[in-house]
Amino acid sequence: MNKIAVYPGTFDPVTRGHLDLMKRAAKVFDEVIVAVAISSTKKTLFNIEERVALIKEATSDTPRISVESFDGLLINYLEAHHAHVILRGLRAISDFEYEFQMASMNRKLASEFETMFMMTGEQYTYLSSRFVKEICRLGGEVDCFVHPAVKSALIEKFNLSKEG
Repeated sequence: MNKIAVYPGTFDPVTRGHLDLMKRAAKVFDEVIVAVAISSTKKTLFNIEERVALIKEATSDTPRISVESFDGLLINYLEAHHAHVILRGLRAISDFEYEFQMASMNRKLASEFETMFMMTGEQYTYLSSRFVKEICRLGGEVDCFVHPAVKSALIEKFNLSKEG
């Protein structure tokens, strides 16, 4: 039986921290499905197709990673994909309470699924999609935070010149 993990998130946009976690998880699991949430409650900069495409481009060198969008209850998505692990990243203690509550709710809904937490690489503990968007919007350099395709997409979204 294949060990399949689902890494759900909005990924608006995907950062090097997300990518680090995806690629490290691909060494542990037979398959990592990056499930990009359509998310009707969050206002996103990138639409669902753009977010999926950016992650696919940024992970094209890692064959054990697949990317698709999803809507609805995560537990239903796991069942449909024969996955048994929900993968979540932790950057700092501040992430833990929210993630613990979410894992507890998922366990209550369907106890056959496990939530596995992976610590973000120390060089990415401060990194968030929200900060990356704000830095880029204000003309700051984001190369060290995101894949080149994501940087280009951000620049285009904010109508910034390539020079800064």
